[in-house]
Amino acid sequence: MPISYKKLFELMQEKGLTTYQIRKEKIVSENALTSMRAGKSVTMDTISRLCKALDCQPGDILEYVPDDETEQ
Repeated sequence: MPISYKKLFELMQEKGLTTYQIRKEKIVSENALTSMRAGKSVTMDTISRLCKALDCQPGDILEYVPDDETEQ
C-alpha cells in the first residue's frame, strides 16, 4: 500500500498518546490501529478522529509513498 502511517506513530509518541489510550478512549478501534501498522487503508472517519485527538492535519499523520519505495 502506498500510504505510510509512520508519521502518526511518531507524532503519538511525541505527544504522549499511546495506542492503549486511543483504544480506551474509543478514538479508533484496534482493527484500525492494526490496519495502520500494516500500511493498509482506513476510513476518513478514522483519520478525522486521530487528527482531532492529536490536534493535527491529515498530512501530519500519513504520507504517500510510491510503490517502488515501499517494496525496498
